[in-house]
Parts: sequence; structure tokens; C-alpha cells
Amino acid sequence: MKKKLQSTVNRLIPLTAVAVLLFFWQIMYMAGVLPAYMLPSPLQVVAALVGDFSLLLHHMETTLLEAFAGLAIGIVSGFLVAALMEHSSGLNRALYPLLVITQTVPTVAIAPLLVLWMGYGAAPKITLVVIVTFFPIAVGLLDGFKTADRDAVRLLQAMGASPFQIFWHIKLPGSLNHFFAGVRISVSYAIVGAVISEWLGGFQGLGVYMTRVKKSYSYDKMFGVIFLITAMSLALMKLVDLIQWSVMPWNRKE
Repeated sequence: MKKKLQSTVNRLIPLTAVAVLLFFWQIMYMAGVLPAYMLPSPLQVVAALVGDFSLLLHHMETTLLEAFAGLAIGIVSGFLVAALMEHSSGLNRALYPLLVITQTVPTVAIAPLLVLWMGYGAAPKITLVVIVTFFPIAVGLLDGFKTADRDAVRLLQAMGASPFQIFWHIKLPGSLNHFFAGVRISVSYAIVGAVISEWLGGFQGLGVYMTRVKKSYSYDKMFGVIFLITAMSLALMKLVDLIQWSVMPWNRKE
């Protein structure tokens, strides 16, 4: 009973903090400290979100499709590259600097080039999502492979196990915590990457919607989209937690 009460309290703390922040924001607006043309009140943002919700759902569908497609490719390619780099130390030394370099170039600098090369369709959006989600997956898995139980690896080697069997039974299960940590980061990057690419060219998506309402100075709608993107990212991160809970039964906490 005490554990359940403590768990409930732990869940309520972040919700309470968000509620206090929104309440303080609303009070500051009502007191005239925050003018509407600079920062709309939370109630105005919610009203704008509700008023355009059907249109937002249409744009959200496009953004989610781009994010999920890019995320799936990023996860698969990140896993394959990490597995190859783990298998070959030479390949690891050759590719790791390139992985780091890909993260030093700002996404806002890459996006216009992708649009120039691939047009205004879904291809440049998905490609940008792949770029921003690939790195956390690959690096997370590489770090996870390094934490494999060396004694267990030596035991399987003494028993005549093949490198693939050692990878499958020891290294891969031991790296799942790092893998899901990378996925948790990647799902938030996927949404943001899709929106950023939509800013620079496209016909549908939350980024396109944000560009249109920005030109009309509808900042309440801008903040409404920000709230929606935040909610989407949090929901996807929670989905990753649920998948991890189901895939790793040995890691569940009572």
C-alpha cells in the first residue's frame, strides 16, 4: 500500500509542476505583465487548439507518417551499422568519426539541401528524420555492446559458441537498455525533424501549418501546435516505455 501511494505521488509531482506553471502563466497574462501579442494565455492557446483541431489532425497525420517512416528506417539502419561495427574493429574505427560528423551539421542547414535535391514531397522529410534518429540508435547500441558480461562471453567461447550465438544470447540482450534509451531520444527527434523539414517546403504537415499561422501573426495557434507536438512526443516516449516493459520482462520493477 505504501509503495502504491509513493508511486502515485511520484506521478503527480510532474503534473502538479506543469499545472502550477500554467496557472502562473495565466495569472501573469491577466495581470497585464504578458501582452497577448507577445505571449498568449494558456486559455487562448487551448481555445485556438480546439478551434482548429480538425485541421490540425489532418496535418498531424502527415507529420506522423513522415516521422514513423524515418524512425523505422533510422532504427533498422542504426541497428545494422552498430552490429557491423561491433563485429569489425576496423569498421568501427572508420565509421565512428563519420557518425559524429553527421551530428555536427545543423538540421536547419541540411533541410534546404534535401528539399533542393528531392523536391517538396515526403522524401526529404523522411531523409532528415533518418539522419537525426540514426545516431542515438547506433551509438546507444555500441555502448550497450561494450557492457556485455565478459565472463559470460568467455564461457560461451569455451563452449564453442559462434560469434553470432554470442551476439544473440549475450551482447544483444545486454544492450537493450541502451537501445531503448536511444529509441526514446529518437522518437522525440523524429517529430521535431519532420516539423523542421516541413518549415522549408511542403504542402501538408504541422510545420506547414506553423508557417502559415506565423505569417498571419496567430501566436495562439503557434503555441497550440507547440503544445500538440509536445504531447505527441511524450505519448511516443511512453509507448517506447511500454514496448520496453513487454520486451524485457526480466527488467521489470515490482
